[in-house]
Amino acid sequence: MSESESTEPESPDEEETQETPALLFGKWDVSGIEFRDPSTARYVTVTPIAHTMGRHNRQFEKSEISIVERLINRLMQSEENTGKKQQAMRIVREAFEVVHERTEENPVQVLVSAVENAGPREETVRLKYGGISVPKAVDVAPQRRVDQALKFLAEGTERSSFKTPTPAHEALAREIVGAADYDVSTYAINQKEEKERVAAAAR
Repeated sequence: MSESESTEPESPDEEETQETPALLFGKWDVSGIEFRDPSTARYVTVTPIAHTMGRHNRQFEKSEISIVERLINRLMQSEENTGKKQQAMRIVREAFEVVHERTEENPVQVLVSAVENAGPREETVRLKYGGISVPKAVDVAPQRRVDQALKFLAEGTERSSFKTPTPAHEALAREIVGAADYDVSTYAINQKEEKERVAAAAR
């Protein structure tokens, strides 16, 4: 018997198989997220992990945490949601479903666009000259821009849903979609525009 005749056919197990990527909340792929703002891209991390259990607890390691988890943590910084991480995760997960229904896009991509749009580029500081306090316009660091954007999204969600018939996930979805579309009527974009307007007057 020749060598060609003795070779056994390849079994299906030997075929190359592609590993399926990990999905955020078991549904959303985060491998193809695009960043339009190069200044904040370094500080916006996207991973399929929504709860790292506080592994990055140093001052400048917060940028290594997923932007989704940072939004979840921001939602907990209110009187009603303090310490309720599972509840905050549920709000974000349900908000992502609403965002996907309205935009037919990956909600993680929409969130990244919202953060890029809602971060102010200028703000004011107070300088004292001989006992007189004078406002001065300054550029905002990229990491602070991301922090401010998440703060505005969380505050807008709380203002729209606290003691109102609007569910929290619906309010969050509205803020994310509005900020991604640069809708000035949303709280996050309105606050960004206000900060930049005050800074422009203080130049």
